[in-house]
Amino acid sequence: MLTPPRTVVRRDGGLYALERALQRRGFRHVAGADEAGRGACAGPLVAAAAVLPEGRRGEIDELADSKLLTPAARERVYEEVVARALAYAVVVIPAEEVDARGLHVCNLAAMRRALASLTTRPEYVLTDGFGVDGLDVPGLAVWKGDRVAACVAAASVLAKVTRDRIMVELDERHPGYGFAEHKGYITPEHSAALRERGPCREHRFSYVNVATVSGRDGRPPRSRRPAAGSPDEVLFGAPDGAFDDGPDEPMERSDAAGGTVGVALGEQPRPPASVGEDVVMEGGVR
Repeated sequence: MLTPPRTVVRRDGGLYALERALQRRGFRHVAGADEAGRGACAGPLVAAAAVLPEGRRGEIDELADSKLLTPAARERVYEEVVARALAYAVVVIPAEEVDARGLHVCNLAAMRRALASLTTRPEYVLTDGFGVDGLDVPGLAVWKGDRVAACVAAASVLAKVTRDRIMVELDERHPGYGFAEHKGYITPEHSAALRERGPCREHRFSYVNVATVSGRDGRPPRSRRPAAGSPDEVLFGAPDGAFDDGPDEPMERSDAAGGTVGVALGEQPRPPASVGEDVVMEGGVR
């Protein structure tokens, strides 16, 4: 397998330094991959991949780790990434699959699928935090990659905005949990709603806090998850229709810019909020 010659990239070189170094070594198409929703106990896990063009065309104003941007800035960057990327892809893994297969397995599979879906074949792959096996191109796992590599930051914005939009839609389907505000992360308000209402179908029953309030923490996740319309709706104290999946949604969408999006629900932007609103929720430091 082809690997790049040894090179040194300075930490203060900026968000584009790593990609530019790889491109100078002959790897023109560098893909970045990242996810959103690992730490949430409700809603899907979303992974994204992106290949930005070389040169000034690939330099996007405000591009940064998605957790450090306001919702309004994320929306602006999202539109720029979609418009400028040579290719991008987003994969959505529902909560039920996270329960059935496990978070880490789903996370790797989602990033692998996103990278495989790129219409421009990457020559090198950068991932945030840990490597993804099963790729036929060289790659590098970068610590805090969404703050170091532009293509990873672009992928983080794609994943975060897509997931936020889905959670806004789920808030309308399952009112009372505050999904539109905390996006399924474990906040005091979310925990209080879980204790009062019990979990809905969009919760991850493999997470200990959800398993505990479900009253079935000793059972495996698959058996804890209620079927739609089951008597468990009453057992869990869920509101009427809490387990109704609603109308079928398209599972995949192709865009003119060469991107493939898994599930994109409720595409209305969110109102502005304070900078870094999700840093603490996703395990960062404000």
